[in-house]
Amino acid sequence: MKKRVLTTRENLPGRGLDRLSEAVDVVAWPGTGKPGPADLAALASGVSGVLALGNDPVDGALMDAAGPSLRVVSLASMGFDNVDRAAAAERGIVVTHTPGVLSETTADLTFALILAARRRLGAAGASLADGSWGLFRMHDYLGLDIHAATLGLIGYGQIGRAVARRAQGFGMRVLHHDPYAPDDALSTSVGLATLLAESDIVSLHVPLTEETRHLISTRELAGMKPTATLVSTSRGGVVDEEALLHAVQEGRLHSAGLDVFEHEPMGTELSPLVAEERVITLPHIGSATEATRAAMVDLAVDNILDVLAERPARTPLPGGPAVPGTPAGTAGARS
Repeated sequence: MKKRVLTTRENLPGRGLDRLSEAVDVVAWPGTGKPGPADLAALASGVSGVLALGNDPVDGALMDAAGPSLRVVSLASMGFDNVDRAAAAERGIVVTHTPGVLSETTADLTFALILAARRRLGAAGASLADGSWGLFRMHDYLGLDIHAATLGLIGYGQIGRAVARRAQGFGMRVLHHDPYAPDDALSTSVGLATLLAESDIVSLHVPLTEETRHLISTRELAGMKPTATLVSTSRGGVVDEEALLHAVQEGRLHSAGLDVFEHEPMGTELSPLVAEERVITLPHIGSATEATRAAMVDLAVDNILDVLAERPARTPLPGGPAVPGTPAGTAGARS
């Protein structure tokens, strides 16, 4: 009898789901909106694995609905704040994510936000669309230079380093703040206050945890240059959106570029930041290329198939087990 795996979407890029279906019986959430915890729990009885997107909730109730057969929760996402990690650890469930495969693509999008926000591309493009570009004037849509600017990276993992590599082509000075990352050939490690004070662009590359929630709020924004730009492709909760809105509206911050928000997806209840001329907003598309999204699904499927075949997961969460029922930090994950 085949094992069963719950996936929170019926259709995903690439052939990953096809491969999964060849090995197990796939139970898919059939809805068109975002599934809630109760929706998924209703489908979870007896499943051995869950394949979820990065903002689909996977809590203890869902794990209990699946029962003792559940061995792995595999995220097609680098972020993992949607999973109750403590509940998974208590039940001996492996949780995996998809680092690495989306780093370069997300770094590309980070630089797109930097360019769009600093050069005021949103406002300039809107002038074409609404017919208001009727006269060339030297003072219209004046932005700020990216070349030779100072770029500050908060978080210096795979994506942060990929952004730093791109910055070399713009002749930028790069700083980073990350307790686990010393200086290297691309960037200099500094304290957070120094990074905020000296950077022309601050880009966020940290996971959302209790320690990083609202890492950028009123005090941190006050420590930045009024000519600075804040960019985030990490998780929405890392930024206090109300504090950011006030800083932009009051001229205490030049601009911002956001691909992530505290409440996703928004639907028709938009964040006030979406309407701000000096804020470039995107609907969480950092990894959204055909090749990268397919690679994310493939890696998520590989993690499920490995765990169900009693092999170590390829990319378990940092500090988490690679094999079901083992203590956190157990060795065995493949690089």
